[in-house]
Amino acid sequence: MKLEVKTHNDDFSKSSFSLYLAFALISLLIILSNISIKLGTISRQYEINYLCNLITIEKTSLNFKKLSKLTSQTSKQKMWDLCREILK
Repeated sequence: MKLEVKTHNDDFSKSSFSLYLAFALISLLIILSNISIKLGTISRQYEINYLCNLITIEKTSLNFKKLSKLTSQTSKQKMWDLCREILK
C-alpha cells in the first residue's frame, strides 16, 4: 500500500508566480499610461508652437480657431501675446 503526502509548496509557487505576474502587468500598465500622457503633452506643445509659427506667417481664421481650441484662449490679442512668449 502506497501512501502519498501532498505538499503545498507547489501551490505556493503557483500563487506567488501569479502575484508577481499581476504586479508586473499593473506596473507595465502604469508606465505605459504615464508615457502616453507625457507624449500627449509634448505633442500639444509642438502643435501650439507650430500654429504660432503659422500665425506669424499666415494670419487665417482657421489657424486662430485651431490655436483657440488648444489653448482655450478666446481673444486674438491673448493668442498673439501667447505666441510672442513662445517664439522668444
